[in-house]
Amino acid sequence: MTQDAVHSLTDEALVEAIVKTNDTLLFEVLYDRYASMVYNKCYGFANGVDEAKDLTQDVFLRVFVKLGSFKGRSKFSTWLYAFTYNHCVNYVTRNTAKKIEKKSVSSDSIENIGEDVDSTREFASMRVEKLKKVMELISPDEKMILLLKYEDNLSIKELSEALDIGESAVKMRLKRAKEKLVHKYDNYMKDGESI
Repeated sequence: MTQDAVHSLTDEALVEAIVKTNDTLLFEVLYDRYASMVYNKCYGFANGVDEAKDLTQDVFLRVFVKLGSFKGRSKFSTWLYAFTYNHCVNYVTRNTAKKIEKKSVSSDSIENIGEDVDSTREFASMRVEKLKKVMELISPDEKMILLLKYEDNLSIKELSEALDIGESAVKMRLKRAKEKLVHKYDNYMKDGESI
């Protein structure tokens, strides 16, 4: 198969060929297609660039081993999103104490927020920063489902296929995660203190 032919294969056809042949050169094509997306997802859970790179490498090593478990019920990209998030959630869960220590929001860091706000744009970005901090206060599973839905725009059906749970369970998890996030955000905005 020529390079052009390999690069024109769909993700699903490429996965099928990799599973049959264990060809690392074919896997490199898949890697090139998704490395930046996986890195960006990992970065959202990591404590910096190096940790995000390590997580990205771990994801692709595990994907290579687990490709045979991709059944084609969803698009490959959807499966990979969920795989990446699950890996990151497991990683964060294993390192919870370290994460809490590094990610916790101290009252010192937000004491002076609100002073020196010159424009609405700055204010809007501050609210986004607060939302990012509040995202760290909900569980990794809740963060994962919210990011899959609202950052990656996966449908309820795609979430159901990717997470291997029923659509009603997806809706319930989303509802609970949103409620918790809104509650934490409201408290954060009201108190201006760490939660």
